[in-house]
Amino acid sequence: MDQPALAVTALAVTALAPTAPEPAAPEPARWVRFHGRRPTFRRLVMRGALLELLTAGFYRFWLATDIRRHLWSHTLIDGDPLEYVGRARELLIGFLVATAILVPVYLAYFLIGLEATRLQAFAGLPLVLVLYVFAGFAAYRSRRYRVTRTVWRGLRASMTGSGIGYALRMVAWDLLVVISLGLALPWRQAALERYKMRHTAYGTLAGAFDGTGGALFRRGWPLWLLAIPGVLLIIPIPFLVAAFRAILWQWWVSNIRFGAVRFHSYLDRDSLFGCYWKATGWAVLLAVMMGLWLGGVLGIAAALATAPVPGGTPDYAMAFQHPLVVAGIAIGYLLMVLGLGVVIRIYLTRDIWARIAETTAIHGLSAADGVTGQGSAADALGEGFAGGFDLNLGGI
Repeated sequence: MDQPALAVTALAVTALAPTAPEPAAPEPARWVRFHGRRPTFRRLVMRGALLELLTAGFYRFWLATDIRRHLWSHTLIDGDPLEYVGRARELLIGFLVATAILVPVYLAYFLIGLEATRLQAFAGLPLVLVLYVFAGFAAYRSRRYRVTRTVWRGLRASMTGSGIGYALRMVAWDLLVVISLGLALPWRQAALERYKMRHTAYGTLAGAFDGTGGALFRRGWPLWLLAIPGVLLIIPIPFLVAAFRAILWQWWVSNIRFGAVRFHSYLDRDSLFGCYWKATGWAVLLAVMMGLWLGGVLGIAAALATAPVPGGTPDYAMAFQHPLVVAGIAIGYLLMVLGLGVVIRIYLTRDIWARIAETTAIHGLSAADGVTGQGSAADALGEGFAGGFDLNLGGI
């Protein structure tokens, strides 16, 4: 074959050969956004605190629901808001059921303690251990309730797993943390998060957690070294707690995965300093106001104390036990607790939620486009136990 023929053949082969596909452009990151206004949230929690006072605390179920609806609905993922579909009545029923279980436990243990007077010094230990395991169970079931009440793009998340299994793992890891003087804490966090995320899903996208204890330890070991002098000096404590929480949130968010959907947090280590210092400042101010209130009530009682006999010493003990004095102290205490709840909900719940949301990016979100639903809604019993153990401080 001559040269022109060879050239024509080569051109024909080149034209017929399949061309390599162009590499697909990487999917751009999508962002989480929070557009809730603080004044709106502040009015919500202050009105809720007042109603808690008027209803002897029962309004907290409605307040917790309102707080979650506010935070969820103002959090946008790729422009679409989250939705919280839980109801306050579910929380109330869960709390009543949990109370019906816990009260006989307390009563039975009290009666056994009366009989076992010789062991009275150790009588409280088994109850503390039982309640400690119960608290782990309640925390897991409470999370399961919130997950199954979270909806995005009309599809509900789901969660399975055993609350008892989680509680036993928590106890074993906490024992190891105590023995290791805190060094095992990062590995505890990683193991428990892996268990929780392994049983969490968004539709047919199975959840997973890729974080390791070693990675968390490398980020936080300087704080562990500073913990002891920080506790002794007290003042650095808000800095240490804020830095630790920021590291923990950044590590946690950056290792969450649902199938091919991955999250990444750009939260800086010092991002939460302001939140914790504002909360600390308000807590100190409330404590000072409580001290002034207490001093005023006791001062009035002392001034009104009378002597049992003419010329004798005023009976201060009797005056301090007067029902009006006791009521004054109780009112001051309740106002301080409710004020502290408002402060925690604004600075340590709402503000931290907003900062975490604003610094979170999502990769591979297109994998969630064809997801279908699965799983069922969990009952509110875990929330009831959590309420009984006061694990819902801050309304979340």
